Amino acid sequence: MKKERKLYFTLYTLLLSCLLLSSCSKIDLYEKVSNMPRHEWKSSYKPKFEFAISDTLSPYQLYLIFRHNEKYNYNNLWLNLYVQAPGKKSEKFTLELPLATNEKGWMASGMDDLYEHRIPITLDPEKVNFYKAGNYTFILENIMREEPLQNVMGVGIRMEKKAQ
Repeated sequence: MKKERKLYFTLYTLLLSCLLLSSCSKIDLYEKVSNMPRHEWKSSYKPKFEFAISDTLSPYQLYLIFRHNEKYNYNNLWLNLYVQAPGKKSEKFTLELPLATNEKGWMASGMDDLYEHRIPITLDPEKVNFYKAGNYTFILENIMREEPLQNVMGVGIRMEKKAQ
């Protein structure tokens, strides 16, 4: 009887392990955030992010990551995004990104007094095509009127494969 229980337990553990391992899938993404010294984003500081795309069959989604504290004074963010695709010159995109509404407040995930926005960005497919393999470079430039922009913890880029 004891051997049967041990055999059942071993088979159950093996079956459960196989199920768990087969349900895992690789998430292809790149995410990097540049932290701001003294929580100030000076317009002269332009964080640069580089990553490689090798899978040319999958569509990708680009996100801006923006972290700030509750003292951030604006409900939006103006920035220039420079994108250099493989074999192309750099393209400049000026973006106004909403961060809050009067009705709901911050449109972000938050903990205590810190907030993180993950904002999807759609770029002109005629200028930037993520279906081309190679290295991509992104540069973020703060173009807000406040100099330096206060209460910013960090900014970054997230690139992930879209679900098909």
